[in-house]
Amino acid sequence: MVEVGQKAPGFDLPDAGMNMVSLKEFLGRKNVVLYFYPKDGTPGCVMQGIDFSDLEDEFNRHETVVFGVSLDDCLAHASFRDKHGLTVNLLADSDGEVCRRYGVVEVKEVDGRKKTQINRSTFIIDKHGMLKYVLHAVNPKGHANEVLKLIKKG
Repeated sequence: MVEVGQKAPGFDLPDAGMNMVSLKEFLGRKNVVLYFYPKDGTPGCVMQGIDFSDLEDEFNRHETVVFGVSLDDCLAHASFRDKHGLTVNLLADSDGEVCRRYGVVEVKEVDGRKKTQINRSTFIIDKHGMLKYVLHAVNPKGHANEVLKLIKKG
């Protein structure tokens, strides 16, 4: 499990437009908010995506980029983004490798079958690549504002 004060695990993931995004691109330049969510199109995920999109200018003012990450593929992300008018950049971790590195994968048994899902979590990474804040089991309602307050706090 990753913790505050540790170096953030690196990532290279495709976004909804199939462009690769790497944590390395932002080191020394921007803070990074990496929020992991369960699935494109579910009510909580829609709320969270819209809220982060609505605050994009505020995050930009504080030299911060925001990425949403789920196990969905690039096509699902593009459809989700377009349907809800999201501007937040969505990253596809289809094989779950980055989700596992950040410790957000949960395996639950439902009706006798094991199901892999994502624990809704957010990681705030400073410009030096260090984990500044780690938030697990977050409530999507008001979460983007909570994250913005933490960014402003420093």
